[in-house]
Amino acid sequence: MTSSDSPPVFPQHLPSGVHAAVRPGCALLRLETTESREGVLDGAWWPRSRDIGAELPALLSALIAHLGPVTRVGLDSAAWEGLPTRMVVDDRVVHIDSFPVGDDTVLITRGDQDVFSLLVVPPHVTPEAARAAMAQAVRADNISQAGQILIDTGSGYEPSG
Repeated sequence: MTSSDSPPVFPQHLPSGVHAAVRPGCALLRLETTESREGVLDGAWWPRSRDIGAELPALLSALIAHLGPVTRVGLDSAAWEGLPTRMVVDDRVVHIDSFPVGDDTVLITRGDQDVFSLLVVPPHVTPEAARAAMAQAVRADNISQAGQILIDTGSGYEPSG
């Protein structure tokens, strides 16, 4: 095996104090607005389950606290149980769009054009794998797609085939 065949090594540490706080139900955010979603993630979310009604309100409340009003959320309907078309969070209606974005990504829209892309760490993942995936997703120099991060960090996602 040559060095070019070696899997990429990702940092195992998050910024000061964050590492201990990474647990199911939390999100890490870099919150950088970009026009293109190709290869760029703005953060990561590790839900406790695939029950969107139980998981999404807490994420949206946290995002609203940092971003302001969120207007839309894009999710893969095949990846979530009971996906509604809208949800009221902090007395505001948030529209839920079903896209074939993959179960490893959630798209958050603020206003008309600001779109944030978050890696979704599968609920069953070990804390170590989740921390590694989330750390990679929030790196400013990350160019890996969400699915590749999950593969590279051993987060339980493997392509079929």
